[in-house]
Formats: sequence, C-alpha cells, structure tokens
Amino acid sequence: MFEYSIIHILQVLIALFLGVAMTQSGFDKIIDWKGNKSFLIDHFSKTFLSQFITPLLLVVLILELAGGIICFIGVGEVFIYNNNQLIKVGLIIIAIDLISLFFGQRLAKDYDGAAVLVNYFILTIIGLLTFTI
Repeated sequence: MFEYSIIHILQVLIALFLGVAMTQSGFDKIIDWKGNKSFLIDHFSKTFLSQFITPLLLVVLILELAGGIICFIGVGEVFIYNNNQLIKVGLIIIAIDLISLFFGQRLAKDYDGAAVLVNYFILTIIGLLTFTI
C-alpha cells in the first residue's frame, strides 16, 4: 500500500474540512433557494449587485458544489491512486468562490460576514501552499 507523507495527510484533512463546508453550503442553497435569494436581495439592495442576484447565487452554488465535490473525489484519489491533483483543483475553485463571497460582503458593507470568510480563505491558501513543499 502507499505510504502517506504528512503533506498528503494535511491536504486530505483540509480537503475534507472544506469539502464538508462547501458542499453543505451548496446544498443549503438548493434546499432553501427562495430563502437564500430573499436574504441576498435584501442584503445587496443598496449595491449594483441587486440586479444580478439570481445568476450570482447560481454561480456561487456551482462553485461551492464543484469545489467541495472535487475535494471529496480528490481525497479518494489520494487513497486509491496516491494522486493529490484533484485536491489542488478543488482548493483553487474554493479560493475563487471565497474571493467572490468576500467581494460581495465587502460591497454590502457586511464587514463581520467578510471577516468570517477570511478564516476559510487562509485555510484554503495553506492547503494550496502545501503543493509547493
């Protein structure tokens, strides 16, 4: 069987953590589409994004599900084939999603909401940095 380095273990743990967070968030958007859309319409009512809530919510949903699911598949790839490249792809997608969300929170002047995203972004960047070691 394969021997896993500490780097592979860290990548798997970060991918699992972010996979759970992103996949749950994406499924929440599917299950409560109307509630999420209503919240965002109010949240962005004073910004230029108010006209684009539906397509932007769909983009965020796709990024979250894609990033989370690709991370989960990447974990399987590590254990089956000792290949961590899908984790890297998943983390890049998650980073793009988090930057998008951060931009929206800052634009809406929801600084507390933006601050929460920083922790997820730092973890994502740490995960990506493990590919340079």
